[in-house]
Amino acid sequence: MTPPTTRTWARRRHTPVIRVRGRSQRRFSIAALTCYKHGERSRLIYRPKQHVDHKRGGRRSFTWTDYRDLLIDAHQQLGAPMVLVWDNLNVHKDRRLRQFIDTHDWITCYFLPAYAPDLNPVEGIWSLLRRSSQVNTAFTDADHLINTLRHGLRQIQYRSNLIDGCLAETELTLTTSRQQRQ
Repeated sequence: MTPPTTRTWARRRHTPVIRVRGRSQRRFSIAALTCYKHGERSRLIYRPKQHVDHKRGGRRSFTWTDYRDLLIDAHQQLGAPMVLVWDNLNVHKDRRLRQFIDTHDWITCYFLPAYAPDLNPVEGIWSLLRRSSQVNTAFTDADHLINTLRHGLRQIQYRSNLIDGCLAETELTLTTSRQQRQ
């Protein structure tokens, strides 16, 4: 991962250059859900995954079973039905994952329009993570990277106002099609 920089300095007419070895190794993936429940604090539920066989042609991203397990864990943590709003990632539209969602009445699933990252609150979480815990850091090894990512995500989890900000930034209104009891 190329380290993002926020501030740097150099002599005039000398552009600073950061050399990073090992680019594009893609050993880690992180899946995250931002969760909102009326009357409660917003939550961030995430799962990191290390891809150990990525150099031998193994998968370099989450599988549909990884997303299924994340949804099951989120449902257990939240203790309530879920309305899932997903982007159009191909794994999210996998036939087996759709079948899992269709067979469980505690999940209602909607998809965002194509190419609409501004409507996805998790994109705001990734932006916060890059601008806080990853800034000006060249990671020494895989453990350093994953520990830093977990620490940064944990800091965001503890500050629900940051999650609320990412949800509000989408400007989506939270409505329900079911009639509310008075």
